[in-house]
Amino acid sequence: MTKIAFKTLGCRVNLYETDALASRFKAAGYDIAESDGEADAYVVNTCTVTNTSDQKCRQAIHQIRRKHPEALIAVTGCMVNHRKEELLQSGIADYVIDNERKSALFDIIDEHFKSGHSDPEGYDRDLFSYQPAFDTFHTRSLIKIHDGCNNFCSYCIIPMVRGRSTSRPAEDIYNNVREVVDHGFKEVVLTGVNMGRYKYENTHFEQLVENILNIDGDFRMRVSSIEPDQFSDHFLALLQHEKMAPHMHICLQSGSDDTLKRMHRFYTVAQFRDMCQRIKVARPDFNLTTDIIVGFPGETEQTFKESCDFAREIGFSHIHTFKYSVRTGTKAATMPDQVPEKVKNERSEVMRQISLENKTKYFEMMQGHCQRMLVERIDGKGIARGYGENYLPIVAEGKGLERNTFINIKLGEIIHRENEEKMAFKTL
Repeated sequence: MTKIAFKTLGCRVNLYETDALASRFKAAGYDIAESDGEADAYVVNTCTVTNTSDQKCRQAIHQIRRKHPEALIAVTGCMVNHRKEELLQSGIADYVIDNERKSALFDIIDEHFKSGHSDPEGYDRDLFSYQPAFDTFHTRSLIKIHDGCNNFCSYCIIPMVRGRSTSRPAEDIYNNVREVVDHGFKEVVLTGVNMGRYKYENTHFEQLVENILNIDGDFRMRVSSIEPDQFSDHFLALLQHEKMAPHMHICLQSGSDDTLKRMHRFYTVAQFRDMCQRIKVARPDFNLTTDIIVGFPGETEQTFKESCDFAREIGFSHIHTFKYSVRTGTKAATMPDQVPEKVKNERSEVMRQISLENKTKYFEMMQGHCQRMLVERIDGKGIARGYGENYLPIVAEGKGLERNTFINIKLGEIIHRENEEKMAFKTL
């Protein structure tokens, strides 16, 4: 069998698309190899959200070419949309496929192996023509509901590489969920570039979530990274639903109103605080995580302190800390008072320490709580690992444990894995 390997960088939308593509290749008889193993073809699904992302993508592509000079390499994803000419001129990849034609990647590569050539530009543009992913790299099933963004935050290049906001037809989403649940998946994760702005015909995001929660089957639903919106009382009531996982990653970016204005974000610190407080009233143990950018142009010691104070106040159990990265073509790239790299590094470390403090407090608060753990893998010693509904990592030991099943446990000792930031629970 022809072997194909996948290397995915970036967001959950990329992970969803890779899972769907890999499943399509496997269904057609291809052998799916490890990303660092031997293969006849390699697909690199790229990210371009920061300069570091571009650098990691380049390194991944060059490393594959050095180790496997005769293999076919197809590069796709956001870096293609951002730096397509650069990639084409470098000649390092056999095929360079933009986001709009990524769903046709199977046909492009399959045609290459059948005829020796394929023309990516000859395929239609389609953001949602991905088949349900049954044979994936994950026990959770990612469900893409939305692509693109209309916000045009001053620092962000995503609207330029993902295009304008586009929502997937609601009935396609429901059918996708039913198919993966029927196939045995126990958790579905909604993903998209700006999911809260989902709207297809008369169905908005809250209605979509409610309809998915009411689909038959023994599964739970998780909302992945989402932009902050003034969620309605109806949406907050859905947080009580037995299938709704009490965790959301809500992107803050800054805890300073001054910085939020220059970022062209569409909310204030007070509005974000009110949203978090309402969520906690609806579900006191709700797990809130977030993104924060440090070193945005014009960020002072005072506005950075405001971000730190707000991060502590809300108590995010994890803060994905980004150093501001200049993206050519965005408004922030030409703003005055760019922050030196040394200062960005120092502020990143401060924010990471706040994240660790918050995580420790949240984990300690959750000790003794009951969780419904989804067993994701079992090692050779019979030790199971997985996540509870609050997206808390759990290690469990016991007889008869099976992968991709729910077990009811109580959170016990907190353990550290690899480093102090990687924490997990043992079961009582």
